[in-house]
Amino acid sequence: MLKTKKSIAVRYTALLCAILIGSCCLVLAQDVKYNYAEGTDFTKFKTYKWTDVHGGTHPDPLINDQIIAAIDSQLALKGLTKSDSEKVDMLVDYQVAVTQETQWTASGMRGGVRYGGGMGTATSSAINIGTLVVDLYDAAAEKLVWRGDATKTLNPSKDPEKNKKNLNKAVEKLMKKYPPKVKD
Repeated sequence: MLKTKKSIAVRYTALLCAILIGSCCLVLAQDVKYNYAEGTDFTKFKTYKWTDVHGGTHPDPLINDQIIAAIDSQLALKGLTKSDSEKVDMLVDYQVAVTQETQWTASGMRGGVRYGGGMGTATSSAINIGTLVVDLYDAAAEKLVWRGDATKTLNPSKDPEKNKKNLNKAVEKLMKKYPPKVKD
């Protein structure tokens, strides 16, 4: 049973990435949230490298590379430099997840007393909801300092270029909240 859940998770992970990459109008409908460790001086972060969080879920290598490239691009726009050095200011990781919700659709006719009542039907369908989570860690303190997540209904396009373009838009929207605006 574990293998079945894992294989389903792998399939949905790839589908999740396609979610975030889905159609342009769906990107606009994304739910983006973020949180950060209060008191963190985000101006001290200049360099970063990728790390793997134990138990993190990633998609197939092609989509994985596209997600990393999209995040790298946004971090570069924020003034951060990617490095392979052991001594960096920040560690970066991402995870993806897919959950399912059930949607019910009901239809029917109402006959009233004269016609002996009514009849109706209800059908259910599964809706895949995908989430991309980006975690930023203070490397020196080994502490999570920023987390952003983007959630949306999965509806991938058949066009890989369109999916890539929409992934970039989704990550741009997600990373818009980094660094957080700290109130004085």
